[in-house]
Amino acid sequence: MSTESTAESAAVNGIRTALGIGGVLAVLAGIFILFQPAEAAFVVTIVIAIYAIAAGLVYAGLGIFSKNKGGWARVGHIALGILFIIAGVIALVNLQQATAWLAVFVAILIGILWIVEGIVSLSTLGDAASKVWTIIFAIISIIAGLYLVFSPLWGAVVLWWVLGIGLIILGIVNIVRAFTFGRKTV
Repeated sequence: MSTESTAESAAVNGIRTALGIGGVLAVLAGIFILFQPAEAAFVVTIVIAIYAIAAGLVYAGLGIFSKNKGGWARVGHIALGILFIIAGVIALVNLQQATAWLAVFVAILIGILWIVEGIVSLSTLGDAASKVWTIIFAIISIIAGLYLVFSPLWGAVVLWWVLGIGLIILGIVNIVRAFTFGRKTV
């Protein structure tokens, strides 16, 4: 066996392992979301809160210890760092409220994006290869977006279920890919 084929075999095995581990983690996360939705939402909120605190520490550190930045840049970094830290701590202290707020915020944001996407697709109707499909897409996008904007909590629940189901499906597909990746087809 040549060195090149050994390296190729190691790369294929590494990719297979990554696909398999990623697939298993996705399936587990999807199951967790579907069967323990509130707890999964709390975990996501905790991760975001911890990230905010860590990012805040980094920004504050940049402002405090960076000698090559101007005074206003340093003050800005410190202020941003303090805001991130405060937001993270508040989220951890009020986990239930922070989780609900995050769900509503994300649902409204996605709703606004879908409304804009529907309007943009209508604005390009003249260039569309299939006007009927473009109109159908735009109508569905706008209606779904309006639903999320006006009923964000229920919309967040539906999006959460879709995320859980999607993770399970994509995880299974990645597990299958892990077993079949790199095989030669005849």
